Amino acid sequence: MSTVNLRRSARAIVFDEDDHVLLCRLAIPDYAGTIVVWVAPGGGVEDGETPLAALRRELHEETGLTLDVDPPQVWRQEVVAAGHAPGHDGVVNDYFLVRTASFTPRGAMTDEELAAEHVTGWRWWSLSEIRDYLGPELFSPRDLATPLAALIADGVPDQPVPLGL
Repeated sequence: MSTVNLRRSARAIVFDEDDHVLLCRLAIPDYAGTIVVWVAPGGGVEDGETPLAALRRELHEETGLTLDVDPPQVWRQEVVAAGHAPGHDGVVNDYFLVRTASFTPRGAMTDEELAAEHVTGWRWWSLSEIRDYLGPELFSPRDLATPLAALIADGVPDQPVPLGL
């Protein structure tokens, strides 16, 4: 029996006062070129680190955002797929809800460090912009508009909502 090696990550659904969500643009080299994916800020949980500790560290490094309270977990995404995360059999992403005033992301990482992690930009998106987007770039999860709409309409769920690819 083989063990599945999943990359653990903690990510933040960062909403501003107008329910715009902050997304990070990743340009990931691929055998067919480059795949561009808009993702919630966050990243890998290191050995011995809790998801919330990883979230705090990643948000500070990437965006400069500092959390004063522990945010609630709202979603959990598990994707088991070869090639989805280099060196792993897939990912487990725990998503936490963070509400803040709109700001210009500028974290502790240098531009070179961000580039090494394939980060090429930041953008605040409205739900309608995500829902209506027809361009070649992807969102993670692919149907990001659906869980975002539910989160805006219904607030924090009783249990983390499971997400697909």
